[in-house]
Amino acid sequence: MDGTLTYSEPGVQQDFDMPDEPDFALSDDIADVVRSASRVIAPLGPIASFAARSPWSGLEDQSFDEVARWLKAVRDVDIYPSAAMLREAMHRGEIDQNKIEQGMQRWLDAQCLHVPREAAERFCRTALELDDVPAALLEAPEVKRLAERLAETSRNFDVLMKRELAVQTLSFRLEQQTGNQAAQELDRHVVKWCKLYLRGASNASWSMPVRELGFYRAWRRLVPYDPALTRSQRQRLQHWPHEAADALQQALSALDIAPQQMQNYLEAHLLSLPGWAGMMLWRVQETPEEASLLMEYLAVRISLEWAILQPNLPIPAPQVDETSLLVRLIAAWAHWGGMPVEAWSACTASEQQARLELAMRFDDLLRRRTWLEAWEETEEERFKTIIAARTSAPQAEAPTAPKAPALAQLAFCIDTRSEPFRRALEQAGPFETFGVAGFFGLPIETCELGSSHSHASLPVMLRPKHKITESASPAAFEQYQQRREAEKSVKHTFHAMKQNMLTSLLLPEVSGPWLSLQMLARSLFPRSAGLIFGRLRDKWLQKPHTELSLDSIPTSSDLPIGFSEREKVDYVRQTLRAMGLTRNFAPLVVICGHGSHTTNNPYAAALDCGACGGASGSFNARVFATLCNQAQVRAALEADEIVIPEDTVFAAAEHNTTLNELRFVYLPKLSAAAQRALDALQAALPKVTEGVNTALRSRLPDLGFGFTNPTRAMQRFAEDWSEVRPEWGLARNAAFLIGTRQRTKGCNLDGRVFLHSYDWRQDHDGEILANIIAGPATVAQWINLQYYASTVAPHYYGSGNKATQTVAAGFGVMQGNASDLMTGLPWQSVMKSDEECYHEPLRLLVIIEAPREHVERLMRQDDAFRQKVEHGWIRLAIIDANGRWETWSQR
Repeated sequence: MDGTLTYSEPGVQQDFDMPDEPDFALSDDIADVVRSASRVIAPLGPIASFAARSPWSGLEDQSFDEVARWLKAVRDVDIYPSAAMLREAMHRGEIDQNKIEQGMQRWLDAQCLHVPREAAERFCRTALELDDVPAALLEAPEVKRLAERLAETSRNFDVLMKRELAVQTLSFRLEQQTGNQAAQELDRHVVKWCKLYLRGASNASWSMPVRELGFYRAWRRLVPYDPALTRSQRQRLQHWPHEAADALQQALSALDIAPQQMQNYLEAHLLSLPGWAGMMLWRVQETPEEASLLMEYLAVRISLEWAILQPNLPIPAPQVDETSLLVRLIAAWAHWGGMPVEAWSACTASEQQARLELAMRFDDLLRRRTWLEAWEETEEERFKTIIAARTSAPQAEAPTAPKAPALAQLAFCIDTRSEPFRRALEQAGPFETFGVAGFFGLPIETCELGSSHSHASLPVMLRPKHKITESASPAAFEQYQQRREAEKSVKHTFHAMKQNMLTSLLLPEVSGPWLSLQMLARSLFPRSAGLIFGRLRDKWLQKPHTELSLDSIPTSSDLPIGFSEREKVDYVRQTLRAMGLTRNFAPLVVICGHGSHTTNNPYAAALDCGACGGASGSFNARVFATLCNQAQVRAALEADEIVIPEDTVFAAAEHNTTLNELRFVYLPKLSAAAQRALDALQAALPKVTEGVNTALRSRLPDLGFGFTNPTRAMQRFAEDWSEVRPEWGLARNAAFLIGTRQRTKGCNLDGRVFLHSYDWRQDHDGEILANIIAGPATVAQWINLQYYASTVAPHYYGSGNKATQTVAAGFGVMQGNASDLMTGLPWQSVMKSDEECYHEPLRLLVIIEAPREHVERLMRQDDAFRQKVEHGWIRLAIIDANGRWETWSQR
C-alpha cells in the first residue's frame, strides 16, 4: 500500500508511508499472502502461560511514526499518548518544556519552508500547547466561505490534499460512512465461532460439533443452520467452497478486492480482532496440525463479511472533503498562528499554500510525537544525572585488577523488580549482586515431581533443547503421588459435577456449607485464611526431597533428558561470562529465580516472568546452581581460567516479587565459609524485605485494612482473592542498562531499569554483548512496548478493567461475552486511577557501558537492532570507559 501524503513542492512529503507490498495475483498461493499479512499481529498464547510480546514486532522495518499513522488510518487506533496524559506528565514535572522547544526547532530545521521562520515558529509553538481549535471558529461562516473560495478558485490545492487512503475493511468503511453496524455484527459472529472452536482445544464439556474437521470445514458444515444469521445470509453461504483457500479467494473476488490490495485487506481484517487472530497465529506456530488455521480464520471472517454486505455492494470509496480540511487548516492558523481570515487575501497563492502545507504537516500526531520525545529525553537526562552523581564511579581498570570478594554473591533476573531488592541487599551487608536473564541460559523444558506434563522454562522466542525431570526415592514418590492423586481426584470430581447438567443441580447442596466457610474466611480474613490454607496444603502434600535428571539419559522423545558433560560446561561458562562472574568468587553464590504469588488472578502468569510464559525461574536456578557445584564442571572451567574455589558453594532461591522475600529452593552441604555467609544473609533478609515492602506498599492503594506492618500488608495483597492490583509488576519500566554493577551501585533507579551485568573488558570479540542484545534486550523491549501499548490504547492493545473481565474457556480474557480476546495488560496494571497513569509510556532506553567503537561494531553486525534504533522502536545511549554519557546518533 502506498499511503504517502504528497505535496506540490518536489521532495517534501508527510511521514505516512507503510511499506509497498508486492502485487499478488489470485493465482498465487494465498497461503503466502496470509503469512505476509500476519506481520501486523502478535501471537497470543493462553493466559495461563502469558508471555509479553510487542504488538508491533513484525512492523519494525517501518518507523514508529509511520506505523502510528497507518494504524490511525486503518483502525482509528492512536498509539501516541493522549494530550491529557502528556499534560499530566508535564504537571508532574516529567517533561522539560525546553525539550519540547528543542524538538520543534529540530523539526523546523529539517523542513523546506516557504513561510517566514518567525511565523512558522509562532504557529508551531502555540500549537504545541495541545489545546483544541475552538468549535466556534470551525463553524464560523467567514472561515467556511474562505475555504470554499480557495477550493474552487485554485486547483493547486488538489495535490496538497490528495492521498491514497489506507485500505480498510469494507464493513468498517460502511459503518463509518452510514452508521450501519456491519463491522460490529461481523465481529460478533466471528467471536462466536472462535470461542466455539477453541473451547474444544481446552477440553471443555461443550465443544464445537465436527471440530475434528478443522475450523473452516466445521464452520461451513454448521453455518447454514446458524439462527443468528438471516435466511438470505445463510442461503448465500449454502454452496460456498469446501476448502478454506478457495473460499478466501472467492470472498475477496466477490468483494472486488484488487490483487494488489489483497495483503493490505487481509491485514486490515487481522487488525479488526487482533486478539482472536493472534490466538490463531499462536496455534499455527505451536501446533503443526493447525498450520493453516490463520488462513481458515480469514476465510471464515471474510466469507461472513461478504454474506452480510452483499446487499450493500459496491460500497463507494471514501472521499476527502477538501472544504472541511481547508476549514480546519485556516482555523488552525487563526487560532495558533495569529492569522485572521482577512489576512489571507493579502497573501499570494503560493504563500497561502505554504501556510496550509505547514499546518497540515504539523498535525496532531506530530505534535504529540514531539511531546513524547521530549518526555523520553527528560527521562534519559534524569537517568544520566543519577548515574553520573555516583562519586565512586569506576574509571577504566585493567581486567586483572585485584578485587576483594564479597561475603555472598547473588545473581538475580534482570526483571526491574529485582533492582530495589538488590539495592537494599547491597546496603544491608557485604553482599554483591549480578543481573542476568532469569532462565540462566538453560534452554530446558521442566517436568516437576509427579507431573505427567512438562513446560518450557525459557523465553518464548527460544525453543527448549533439553528436558529436566524431578525424581524421588520410590517409597517417598509413591506416598507423595497418592496424596497428589487424592487432591486431583477431588478437583476433577468437583469440576465434572459442575459441568454436568444433572449433577450441577446437586453440587450446591453438597459443597455449599464447606465453600461458604471458605468464602467467608477468604473474604473477611484474606491474609490469615490464605496462609492457613497454604500451610494445610503443603503439610498434606509433603513433597519429598528430589533429585534432578542432569546427566544425559537415553530416550526416544524429541528432547534429550539431561545434558552431556560438554553441554554442562558450556552452559555454565556461557552464563558466568554473561554476568561477568568469572573470578573473585564469594564463599556463597546464590542463583535467584523469581516468581510471584497472587490469588484468583487471571494474570498471575504475567507477574511471574514476562519472558518465559509465566514460568518461575526457581527451577532453572536450581539446575544451574547444581551444575556449578559439580566437580567435573569446575575442573573443566579451569581451562578457561574460571577457577571456582573449593569452599565456594552455589545455592538457589526464589525471589517472590509480590512479598519481596527470598526463599531457598536448593541448599546443598555448605563449607564453613559458606555457612557463615548464609547466616549473615539470612540475618539481613528480614530487614531487606521490610525496607523494600515499605517503599512499594506506599505506591499501592490503601483500602483501609489498617496494616502498619508493610510485610503483613503485602501478604494481604497476595492472598486477597478480591484484589485487582496485587503488585505493580513491571509497570514504569523505562531503561535497559548493560554494564558493570559498579556503575550503578547505590543509585536509586526506582525499580525502572532492567539491569544486566556486563564488562566490556571481558568481551573482546563482542559476542557477549551481541547475545545480550539479541536475547534479554529484545525481551525487555517486548515487555516495554506491551506496557506502552496497554497504556496508550488500553481498549485495543490492553485488556480493560480487570473487575469486568470474563475468562474465556481458560485461554484468555474478554470484556463481556462477545469482545475481542484481550491481548495486553489490564487497566489496573498501568493506571493509578481512571484519570492518572502509573506506567509512563516511554519507549525503552538501552544504555550500554562500553566504548563507542564496540557499539558501532554491534550496529554493523546486528541489522535488526540497528533498525530498531533508527526507526524509533528503542533509544540508545552509551557510557564510555571514562564514564561519559553519549546519546546515540549516526555519524
